[in-house]
Amino acid sequence: MYVNPQHRLTDREALFALMASHPLGAWVCQGRGGLIANHVPFYLDRSRGPCGTLIGHVSRANTVWRELDPASPCVVMFQGPQAYVTPGWYPGKAEHSEIVPTWNYVVVHAHGVPRVVEDRDWIFAMLKRLTEAHEAPRAAPWSVTDAPAPFMERMMRAIVGIEIPIDRLEGKLKASQDEAMPDRQGTVRGLREQACDVARAMAALVQDAIDADAANGP
Repeated sequence: MYVNPQHRLTDREALFALMASHPLGAWVCQGRGGLIANHVPFYLDRSRGPCGTLIGHVSRANTVWRELDPASPCVVMFQGPQAYVTPGWYPGKAEHSEIVPTWNYVVVHAHGVPRVVEDRDWIFAMLKRLTEAHEAPRAAPWSVTDAPAPFMERMMRAIVGIEIPIDRLEGKLKASQDEAMPDRQGTVRGLREQACDVARAMAALVQDAIDADAANGP
């Protein structure tokens, strides 16, 4: 992934936070016939390895698990807030017109070699952790033990576990850092006015980047 130095996101906790809050990863790996892409909700185990370990599952009917090369690395891409930025928000448009549209976004790429897991206990533990992570905010969280045991056994036989120890993390936060300060502030105002939670989330990221630059000084 190309990353302008101004857009490089290296803070491990920030990378982990984005992966945990946007867990549906775009998983791309090499199969026998070429690249294979799947969208998989992953659980990030932060305690395993310096970059963490991803665990999840795919349907047994999905041939990706049979095609994996045990020596070939893969990448899982996690997409955070993103938004189109119009030149209309830039004061610079009225001053010199040397302005073009852009797109702000934040992403994390997790690289590693995937491993297929068919062990029943591992799969049950993975489902439990994945479910608990997403049910925790609910008033009455659902648990895998709420379903009849024979039913869960059938469901587990229909899936295959995937584990990816992360070898390398790449983060990119494109939040108008390379624009003039008045234009960055105009972007914050424009995004905040949008009737969209994602745009407002990006406005917060642009403002955070402005605040970080102010704190670090010239």
